[in-house]
Amino acid sequence: MRFLSRRDLLRDTAVGAAAATVAATVGGCAAEEPEHQRAEPPDPDTVLLRQLIADKERIIGLYASAPSAKLLPFRRRHEAHLAELRRRLPSAARGAGVSATPGPSGGAAASSAPSASGTPAPEPRASLRSLRAAERKAADSRPRQAEGASPALAQLVASIGACEAAHAVALARPL
Repeated sequence: MRFLSRRDLLRDTAVGAAAATVAATVGGCAAEEPEHQRAEPPDPDTVLLRQLIADKERIIGLYASAPSAKLLPFRRRHEAHLAELRRRLPSAARGAGVSATPGPSGGAAASSAPSASGTPAPEPRASLRSLRAAERKAADSRPRQAEGASPALAQLVASIGACEAAHAVALARPL
C-alpha cells in the first residue's frame, strides 16, 4: 500500500478541481445554446410519411413500366394512396426530399440513368412476378410501420397494406 504525502494529495485534488471546472464550463456552454439553433428530432410520422411516399413512387414507377393496360386499376389505387400520403405530409416537410408532383404519366417521375449517348436509358419492363413481389414486400412491411405511427396514420398504413396484400393475391391469378 502506497502512502500519499500531503503535497501529493493537494496536487491531485487541485488537478481534479481544475478538470471539474473545465467540464462544468464546457457543459455550461452547451446548455446556453440558443433555442433556435438546437436541432429538433424529426417527427416520426413525417419520417414515416416520407418513406411511404418513396415506396409508393417506386411501385407506381413499376406499374408505369408494366406492359399491360389491365394493370391500370392497380396503379390508380397506388396513385390515390400517394395523393393521400402527400396530403398528410406537413407543408414544411413537403419540399424536403419528396417529389411534390407526379410525373407526366400520372405516376412518379421515373429515375433512369443516362446512357453513354446522354439520353435516359429505357426503363426495364416490370413483370407480373416482380409486381406481385413488390406488392407482397410492401404489404409485409406495413404492420411494422403502423406500430410507431399516430393512430390516424396507423389506420391509413394498415388500409394501404390491406390493399397491397389484395393486389399480391390478384396478381397471382391470370389477368
